[in-house]
Parts: sequence; C-alpha cells; structure tokens
Amino acid sequence: MIKINIINRSHHALPAYATSQSAGMDLRANLTESITLRPLERRLIPTGLFMALPEGYEAQVRPRSGLALKHGITVLNTPGTIDADYRGELGVVLVNLSDQEFTIADGERIAQMVIARCEQAELVSVDVLDDTERGAGGYGHTGVK
Repeated sequence: MIKINIINRSHHALPAYATSQSAGMDLRANLTESITLRPLERRLIPTGLFMALPEGYEAQVRPRSGLALKHGITVLNTPGTIDADYRGELGVVLVNLSDQEFTIADGERIAQMVIARCEQAELVSVDVLDDTERGAGGYGHTGVK
C-alpha cells in the first residue's frame, strides 16, 4: 500500500475504501450551497481535496454506478486523470445525461477515485510495424464471423 499526502479543506472525512477489496474511494462534493444540473448541463464540482501523488502514479476519477443508473449523472471525461505533479484542488466534471434536473448536495458522493501505477513511454519512429494475427482489423473486427 502506498502513502499519499493529502490536504483536506472540506468538512468531510477523507476518501476511504468502503471494503477491503474496493478498487476506488468515493469523492464527495464540497459545496457551500447545492448545485442543480439541468439536462445536458456539465459543471466542475469541487472536493476540497489537494494531494501529492508519488511519481509513477495517477489518480483516475470515474463515475459512480448508482448515480449513472438511477439519475443519468456521469463523469464527463471518464476516466479523468490526476497527474502526479498536479497540486491544485481535485474537481470532478459531472454531466447530467437525463431529461430531468438533478441536485447535488454538499457531501454527496459524486465519483470514485482509483489510484493506479502508470508508465511513461518513449515513442520510436519506424517505417514498418511487426505483423500480428489481427493486423489492421478495425473496431468490431475480432467479433465478426
């Protein structure tokens, strides 16, 4: 388990894993007043959290399945990536894909955050790529018979 330094300027508890095998931690809205999202409206929702991820890690911000299924609320840039060198407030870009307004209250669980290892790559320019069984087959290629 890695340790991550975090500043909590909200009045909510730090994100935590709900169970011993949970992949993500819930992020909560940190609001002075509720926000109502109209159909197809998107907003950046503050969390009051600031963190310093170790080099070689990222935090992925993902939708909560309950909000998506019950209310059509999702994270617009899924997964949102928080880079290891970012030190600003964590915000969640929510969008309302339903045909009804949805109100976000202070402290509401709005997304989940997954900490993941990530690698940087060096791109090497070549003239030819190696052959594979799939080759240049596009979307849906492997499922077509």
